[in-house]
Amino acid sequence: MPSSQPIGVFDSGYGGLTVLKSIVEKLPGYDFIYLGDNARAPYGNRSFETVYQYTREAVEWFFSKGCPLVILACNTSSAKALRTIQQQDLAASATPNRVLGVIRPTTEIAGLLSKTGQVGILATQGTILSQSYVLEIKKFFPEIKVFQQACPLWVPLIENNEHQGAGADYFVKKYVDALLAQSAQIDTVLLGCTHYPLLLDKLRAYFPAHIQLVAQGEIVAESLLKYLKNHPEIDGRCSKHSDLSFYTTDDNIDFDRHSSYFYKSAIRSERVFL
Repeated sequence: MPSSQPIGVFDSGYGGLTVLKSIVEKLPGYDFIYLGDNARAPYGNRSFETVYQYTREAVEWFFSKGCPLVILACNTSSAKALRTIQQQDLAASATPNRVLGVIRPTTEIAGLLSKTGQVGILATQGTILSQSYVLEIKKFFPEIKVFQQACPLWVPLIENNEHQGAGADYFVKKYVDALLAQSAQIDTVLLGCTHYPLLLDKLRAYFPAHIQLVAQGEIVAESLLKYLKNHPEIDGRCSKHSDLSFYTTDDNIDFDRHSSYFYKSAIRSERVFL
């Protein structure tokens, strides 16, 4: 057994760092390895086949690094690739390794948060078109009504560090208004993209005060903690030295500079080729 068996955390770029930060805070003793596929980002508007191919390659890379468990901290990968990887690839290979996503943990509690029974979703075009949030919420809470709004310009604004400026307000308000126009009874809004927590201050300014905005980081972290407690066969394979490593498929210096927006502290990454 390798001495290092970290938990892998994957994203198409930077957004998954917001999830990783919450996970590390919740499970500080574990080893983690993060990979951002920045060279092929964004995933949001790519086809199901392409997202699946890219995500599968990343998962195989994590497995080659000794990871017994991989978290797809990317809503698009979770929506377009996770099920095929779980039901076909892992089953075909008979590997004991596991791959989890970020959509199911969020949808498992959506109905518990809403008092009106009406939930809004803000996400990328790819996640919205997949209908993953609608389908998953209906499994747990069939009485909940779900309203979705794609926000195609938010990720570019955030990744170019333009999200805090006044110029971003127009596009934040545009998509908020479009979602609220679908129903006046929405009282809970799920941020279905791991980039979106960086917009929380602006979002709170444009949403009515009674509407709660739900980011995924803490939810996914708590879900992972429960998963490891319920699956000692996976937990026992995870190394626990509090080690943390970062990788990107693009320029690592540029990755390190942008990552501080998301991880809130300086990191040093290495470049890899999938």
